[in-house]
Amino acid sequence: MKITLDEAAKIIGDAQTIILTSHIRPDGDSIGSTLGLMHFLRAQGKDARVLIDDEIPRIFSVLPGIDQIARPVEGQRCTADLLIVCDVELKRTGAVVSSVDAVRVLNIDHHVTNDEAAEYLYLNPDYAATCEIVHDLIRVMGGAFSLETATCLYTGMATDTGFFRFSNTTPHTMRAAADFLEVGVQQSKIAIAMEMKSYDEVMAQANAIRNVEMFCGGRVAAVFIDEMRAKEVTTTEGLLDALRVIEGTQIVFFMKWLAPDTYRVSMRSKGANVSRIAQRFDGGGHIRAAGCTILAPFDAAKQAILDAIGEELNC
Repeated sequence: MKITLDEAAKIIGDAQTIILTSHIRPDGDSIGSTLGLMHFLRAQGKDARVLIDDEIPRIFSVLPGIDQIARPVEGQRCTADLLIVCDVELKRTGAVVSSVDAVRVLNIDHHVTNDEAAEYLYLNPDYAATCEIVHDLIRVMGGAFSLETATCLYTGMATDTGFFRFSNTTPHTMRAAADFLEVGVQQSKIAIAMEMKSYDEVMAQANAIRNVEMFCGGRVAAVFIDEMRAKEVTTTEGLLDALRVIEGTQIVFFMKWLAPDTYRVSMRSKGANVSRIAQRFDGGGHIRAAGCTILAPFDAAKQAILDAIGEELNC
């Protein structure tokens, strides 16, 4: 059931024990929104903690409280007055939702592809990041931004907007970012941390870029990472940004091996609706940034995503 931000604030206000979670393969917005809201709720005297069913990328070690994020333990159940699922629909939280017994479940998201299956859903697809929604939520709850909360929320907004370069950046996004900077967020420290890679990671990514393939008369650029290369390319952070600068491209993407006959596709667009492409494979995201998982052998998965993109671009 869709609700207003005021209603979401009341649901949170009525709860004392709160578990926050987000999607597997967490990014800046998923980590920033859950961790930032956790800091705020704890300052309100609530028992709040974050569970995420995946490894946390080490670039986020700059965020305060990052070491307090836990993974669900198999066979161990948790109880709470409220489970808050941020930045994703319930089905993409791994084992978290099924391991938590909560009186209420609240979903806070900005993805237009949200399946609206949650008991309570606040959805704002006009915002660049879920962290931008949490900014407004804290204002509605009459709260202030601590440096810890502001740092986490700023990071989520910055990463989901390409550090405010992408077309999803709005005047509201910039005003919210300014609120966080006024608290004392060190934006340069965050930017440096998000870009940090080991030497091996840089060389592996350079290798991946050297193998870029062009399609649709230069309108599509792609990198395909099979099982062998996936052992070397341990991070894809920044890979799409490197492809987006290729002149004439409309869609850039990579396809990376996750498990036998399982490939993760992440796409960025300068105009086309890539969320529509992702939905063909039960994925989702934004019009300009989306992803999905394709269950097929490498050659079949590659052809399937190229066919879908070709249909979208009529090429």
